[in-house]
Amino acid sequence: MTAAAQPDLEATYEAALELLAGRPLVLLTGAGMSTDSGIPDYRGPGSSNRTPMTYQELVSGPAAQQRYWARSHVGWGRMGGAEPNAGHHACARLDPDLLITQNVDGLHEAAGSRRLVALHGRIADVVCLGCRQTTSRLALQARLEAANPGFAQRYADVASRPDGDVDLDDPATYADFVVPACETCGGVLKPDVVFFGENVPKPRVERCYAAVDAVGTAGGALLVVGSSLTVMSGFRFVRHAAKADTPVVIVNRGATRGDDLATYKVEAGCSEFLAELAPAPVGKFTAEAEKLPPL
Repeated sequence: MTAAAQPDLEATYEAALELLAGRPLVLLTGAGMSTDSGIPDYRGPGSSNRTPMTYQELVSGPAAQQRYWARSHVGWGRMGGAEPNAGHHACARLDPDLLITQNVDGLHEAAGSRRLVALHGRIADVVCLGCRQTTSRLALQARLEAANPGFAQRYADVASRPDGDVDLDDPATYADFVVPACETCGGVLKPDVVFFGENVPKPRVERCYAAVDAVGTAGGALLVVGSSLTVMSGFRFVRHAAKADTPVVIVNRGATRGDDLATYKVEAGCSEFLAELAPAPVGKFTAEAEKLPPL
């Protein structure tokens, strides 16, 4: 970054904050939102090239299911233990008309966001592809541990991946991994999330479009935070807002697919920008402590 470029970035940052302040908002968040919680993203600066398993791969047979659940078993403890970061808490304070998240980690819900659509589902739930019964991922984790004692501990140092799994691609490492079946019908289990190759359920999409239309009509804006918008599931809402002349602000480190449609593109961290847009209130004890002389 050159010295001459810095003022332009600062001016864009301040202009974006000014545009968003006090307006009705729809907020769309992506994987960059959770990097401050220790969950890596797919396409941010420094990210390695990660290709998630597709739905077609998962249902192709036992080998693919062993591969998926072995990696997920090791990674679940890391994602399951992640805590909401300052950005998640700022989103809850901001309380937009609708928060649309592409993330499956559940951290927005944990931070207290209320009006929310988890576009791709939640990794904390598991669905049977046979009888469609939904169960807890935590319960499945116990079954996986019982069927594969010591497996997670053996690969505790393997690098994490964005979807809550790990880099465990050598078939020899999971060749003997035991994958439990549905306890009700014996069917194949899948995390209740939208895999590549699946479609986002239509009611979720319709609710998101309706919210974008509503804030546009009310003089509001669409704020995108921490998403490269590479996949259509999120990009379509940016395109829809821009077509209706609704202001779009994108906050992301690195280029996104929607940059040409944005009113402002802000190169900044998610938590940094959101905390400034929705600052935490100063409690009375903090305020009074600031008045006290140093010890």
